[in-house]
Amino acid sequence: MWTRSISRAVLCLTLASVFSPAHALTQQELIAKLEAAGYSQIREIKSTAEGISVKAMKDGKEVSLVVDSSGQVKERR
Repeated sequence: MWTRSISRAVLCLTLASVFSPAHALTQQELIAKLEAAGYSQIREIKSTAEGISVKAMKDGKEVSLVVDSSGQVKERR
C-alpha cells in the first residue's frame, strides 16, 4: 500500500511537470504500473487534457484508460 501511494505521488508530480525531464516517469514505468494493475497489451499512450490516455486489455476485453493528474487509473466506459 505504501509503495502504491508513493508511485501515485510520483506519477502525479511527473504529470504536473514538477520534475525535470531527467526525473520524469518514463513510458516504461507507466507501462509497468499498468501491468501491475492487471492490464496487458498497453498501447496508444497519448497526453490529453484529462491526463494520459491509454488503450489496453484486461480480462480479455479492450479498455480505454485515463491516468489523471493525481495518478488515478480510470477506465472509460
